Amino acid sequence: MAALFACDPDQSRGRLFPEAESTFRSPFQRDRDRIIHASSFRRLKHKTQVFIEHEGDYFRTRLTHSIEVAQVARTMARTLGLDQELTEAVALAHDLGHTPFGHTGEDALGALMAPYGGFDHNAQTLRIVTSLERHYAEWDGLNLTWETLEGIAKHNGPVTAPIPWALAEYDMRHDLELPTHAGAEAQVAALSDDIAYSHHDLHDGLRAELFSTDELAELPVLRECFAEVDRAYPGLNYYRRRHEALRRFFGILVEDVIGVTRANLADLAPQGPADIRHAGRMVVQFSPGLWTDLKVLRQFLFERMYRAPSVVVMRQQVTRVINDLFPAFMADPAQLPKQWRKDVDEAAGDEMRLARIVADYIAGMTDRFAILTHERLTGESVVARPQ
Repeated sequence: MAALFACDPDQSRGRLFPEAESTFRSPFQRDRDRIIHASSFRRLKHKTQVFIEHEGDYFRTRLTHSIEVAQVARTMARTLGLDQELTEAVALAHDLGHTPFGHTGEDALGALMAPYGGFDHNAQTLRIVTSLERHYAEWDGLNLTWETLEGIAKHNGPVTAPIPWALAEYDMRHDLELPTHAGAEAQVAALSDDIAYSHHDLHDGLRAELFSTDELAELPVLRECFAEVDRAYPGLNYYRRRHEALRRFFGILVEDVIGVTRANLADLAPQGPADIRHAGRMVVQFSPGLWTDLKVLRQFLFERMYRAPSVVVMRQQVTRVINDLFPAFMADPAQLPKQWRKDVDEAAGDEMRLARIVADYIAGMTDRFAILTHERLTGESVVARPQ
């Protein structure tokens, strides 16, 4: 049974372009399905989190990460009585705006776009689903419901000045109430993202041998997870031991958020989704103690994984790829594919518009396509290829 504060698909605020409703899917189900069938969603399979796409078959990509986030989000949504399809839609869409090469690519493109209004991957996600996906006859974008768009824009909290230009541009046409919090479904998607990457980055770091199992076993929360496994399965081989410990860690994160959120909801006693949006704080949260422990884990990952010497070298290489591609397309936009030519022609003489077109194109690239395009345009290979 849906909770009073759940977003009700029958009471959706609708779409920017009105459509006849489906006879067998709710509006939020249609949103989820449109996201899954979007070109930008498929490209996530060749965009990576920390390592670049060709470095190993077992490392997470943006696609596998998004699937893991959606799995956690559905679990928590069902437990809390929220709309599962809306929660899943926001979870699946949340990384569509990421550039190639993870946050390194975003940092590079953000610096290049600084004179042109900047670049923000969350705002870029909204731009993709409202403009850049161009498959439908009657509109650009996916024409998602207000609730899904709100969740994409605000799942990490209210958006305040300075508002990224892509969000501000769309908000002028379709008010997403950026100063308020998002509904509970989007908040669940946001915490599911934190849970998923906190868990799988440990897995990936171990597989890359950037740190050891013994080092993890000394960290907060994980210390007791490993101790519990050792008590239950003495002598377990190292691979199964770490998997069992990380599985317990994953469960602790989910259970903590559910417990804290239930307590917050009991205190707030919301009578509808509006009460969640106007609560003045995030309702879906970690407990303060666990959040403190997670910050210790994240600092460990920052030092040992995100800034590991091998990763730093790769960051430098892929930053050069982005730094070379952007001015090359700005100087000669005819190098862009033909489906972008109409946009380029309409931007004639407007450097700001051209820069945004170039940023849209580069942001949509996969890791491998960016590397190959760089080699084609410059004749140089700056990223080490797999042996």
